Amino acid sequence: MRLPPVLNSHNMKTVTLALTLVRHGETPYNKEGLLQGQAIDSPLSEVGFQQAEAAGRYLKDVKFTNVFVSDMLRAKQTAEAVMKHNSSCSGLQMVCDPLLKERSFGIAEGRPVKELREMAKAAGQALPEFTAPNGETQEQVKQRVQVFMGKMLQRIGAEHLPGRAEEDRSEAPDAAAAEGKADDGLRGVPLHALVVTHGAYMRVALQYFVKELHCSLPQDCDEAHMFSLSPNTGLCRFVLAMKREDDRFTLSRMHCVFAHRGDHVKQ
Repeated sequence: MRLPPVLNSHNMKTVTLALTLVRHGETPYNKEGLLQGQAIDSPLSEVGFQQAEAAGRYLKDVKFTNVFVSDMLRAKQTAEAVMKHNSSCSGLQMVCDPLLKERSFGIAEGRPVKELREMAKAAGQALPEFTAPNGETQEQVKQRVQVFMGKMLQRIGAEHLPGRAEEDRSEAPDAAAAEGKADDGLRGVPLHALVVTHGAYMRVALQYFVKELHCSLPQDCDEAHMFSLSPNTGLCRFVLAMKREDDRFTLSRMHCVFAHRGDHVKQ
């Protein structure tokens, strides 16, 4: 299943949805510079739990209506910490979805990142684009992102927006500059999904959002920063406009409020 194409009409009735992506906290493998991918289901390290707690405290007053999480342990532990601090999550179900798994690095999993870098160099490729034997290509990861986004829109629409299209009244907010606050971009946005996933997966997702869904960038943010690896418990937020077409929800536009925010870890 492919996500429907971005629509360009500005006069349509729309429903707005905020999406906050969170990378999981540090694991012992992260600390040692080792690749985890999908085969190694490592828990968070002590520092990772502290980072997850910090993210939870930072987001404690932000309202979420849905929570989607990779089914890998490090992501679930991070999501649990965030939800524990947030009263709006007390009645929410954590939806664990394998579509949010980390990218598979094939035979390189469990090895130092520098070995993967050397493999890429020997193949004459840049590291993000290189695929280790038995690993996932970026295109395969992008396909998982596409399917997840489609599923997410339909699930949120079905849960929160029953009825006919003419009953949808909210309008997509204008892109505003982030002010460094936990609720940046959320004013007037009725729906908000928390998605906890992984670093390489997030990098592919953000490339897809910008290059194919025409997501606009925040002020003072270029593609080099946007497509960089998010720090552990790094936060990215987007505001999406959805249009209802019969019983389907399609994406009409998308704006990134901020990318790879990690100030909560430093506080």
